[in-house]
Amino acid sequence: MYFSSFTALLVCAGAAVGSPVQKREYKYALKEEHFAPHGWTDVGPAPGNHLLNLEIGLKQSQFDELERHLYEGKLYHYPIDLRPATDPAAVSDPDHHRYGQHLGVAEVENLIKPSDEALDLVHEWLADHGISSDRLGYTPAKDWVRLTIPVSEAERLLDTKYSIFLHNDGDYLVRTPKWSLPQHLHSHIDAIQPTNSFFRPMARSKDLKTVKPLADFTPGDFQVPAQNLNTLSNPTVATACNASAVTPLCLRTLYKTLDYKPKAAGKNKVALTNYLSETNNRSDVRIFLERYRPDAVPAASSFKIQVVNGGDNQQTPNTPAQLAAGKDLEGNLDAETILGISYPTPLQAYNTGGMPPFKPDAGNPTDTNEPYLVWQQYILAQKNIPQVVSNSYGDSEQTVPPSYAKRVCEGFAQLGARGVSVFFASGDSGVGEEGFCVTNDGKNSSTFLSEFPTGCPYITSVGATQKFNPEIVALDTRNGFVSGGGFARYFKRPAYQDGVVPAYVKSLKGQFKGLFNANGRAYPDIAAQGEHFVTIWNGTVVLLDGTSASTPTASAVFTLVNDALIAAGKPPLGFLNPWLYKKGFKALNDITSGSAAGCGTKGFPAQKGYDAVTGFGTPDFKKLVASALESYGGYTGYQGGLNGGKE
Repeated sequence: MYFSSFTALLVCAGAAVGSPVQKREYKYALKEEHFAPHGWTDVGPAPGNHLLNLEIGLKQSQFDELERHLYEGKLYHYPIDLRPATDPAAVSDPDHHRYGQHLGVAEVENLIKPSDEALDLVHEWLADHGISSDRLGYTPAKDWVRLTIPVSEAERLLDTKYSIFLHNDGDYLVRTPKWSLPQHLHSHIDAIQPTNSFFRPMARSKDLKTVKPLADFTPGDFQVPAQNLNTLSNPTVATACNASAVTPLCLRTLYKTLDYKPKAAGKNKVALTNYLSETNNRSDVRIFLERYRPDAVPAASSFKIQVVNGGDNQQTPNTPAQLAAGKDLEGNLDAETILGISYPTPLQAYNTGGMPPFKPDAGNPTDTNEPYLVWQQYILAQKNIPQVVSNSYGDSEQTVPPSYAKRVCEGFAQLGARGVSVFFASGDSGVGEEGFCVTNDGKNSSTFLSEFPTGCPYITSVGATQKFNPEIVALDTRNGFVSGGGFARYFKRPAYQDGVVPAYVKSLKGQFKGLFNANGRAYPDIAAQGEHFVTIWNGTVVLLDGTSASTPTASAVFTLVNDALIAAGKPPLGFLNPWLYKKGFKALNDITSGSAAGCGTKGFPAQKGYDAVTGFGTPDFKKLVASALESYGGYTGYQGGLNGGKE
């Protein structure tokens, strides 16, 4: 049955669709070519009637100005004629008296809207291909134009041919390695998808069940802390923490949030993202909080789940197939970790659909788009956004073309400009999973594998640690987990890293030369515990490793830092990195042991100061609050809304 339906699609791939008469001739030129990544095979032409949800990314007219605001002390609001963009003294200066005055949604949209000329030319081009304006949709700033279009029509529009690609794991996508545009549109259109992006956001967690079935574990395999640990008087790291099973009490004690009482809950919020049909099972979250954070039990019912673009929010028991696939392991880990640390700060989950794989079935002809773009477009259209967003997903940078990566990254810059701290996991395979460390340029040259979106310069990347006195780089030989680290190839090193990253590269003394981009954006920026997290899933305890654990941990700690700031009448931190690299790093615990092993090498080593495996280290909440308050000085203009600026 399955083979016959797939064969039927291949047979009908050449089905003709009437071609509209074009009003003018266009001279096309190649816009972008991107090889299919390792593991994908072209298995035949795409059917002409297969529908694509096409997204056309128009050039944002003043993104450079938005970036300037973002880096100049995170929105200092310098009058444009007062200080030029090239003034190095203005970059990332948390000492400026206007530090922290973030932009509102209307201000951001004004900076990123395309020019009238770009819109007119794109509308003209579409109309000449028979695509009327009533078929189009737009983001609020009109920097993305949306339309649903059959493959046959997209092939004419983009002067290309789509194919069905099969991955080694059985997933299918409809994509084209290269696409073209009329020459006069090259300067007005940045990206169009789905075309040549093979990105699939993978959850950054390694389940210890992959070592052996949970039923085969014996009591000696790991000691799960008992609920009565919550009644410990004056807990210390030694009494609260167990390296074989990490709980909220351990994390709150280790990172010094245990005795902090949030004061701005409601004005302050935190969010997490779910993709790949993940959600946060309320029943499991309740069991977890009953055992490990009893005062937070009400949050199991009260935290909000926003379904975006058909995302999953199944709260009924998993089916046997879903259990076998580990559905909601990631979602539960994220929600339980954040609520276990940052309660009573309200938690918002965004469950986003729109992710391939495309299943070649004639009854399901529509291919959806990558979820980061779908989620970004949704969240950026909202007036109020939680001040911290935790993201535990990513994939190899090579799976996305540069144009798409750039536009998604710029979407995160918009969030930062509005006062949102965006955290991403740095990856779970060190500098790359052995056996896959080759370039995606047709040459198959040896390389370390950069990760995306964690290599985007507008987010804060989080690595993972293990053990406690001292913490070291996370490594679990039982399931191959190693905290990820490295250097982006698509994104150059941002100015805020210039003071530390060149020295780190120099300290390598030429080791790994040619395997990484020494001038690229280095990651991670910080780290947190990421191994053996106690998680309730399907009503039982499982242990999870991954930067999927360290990312919600760091997000929760910085959520409480924002709480302290807002309670003191200060703005939230927003985009962390300019402050982090100038002042905030002093409030982190330096990690000096371990490395981002991978690709058959030891990978980038941890060392004193900044390194490309743990960044500046793990959080010390009390020091972070003191540093953040000091950075804002006497500024008390924050009025307590979720995001600043003019709406």
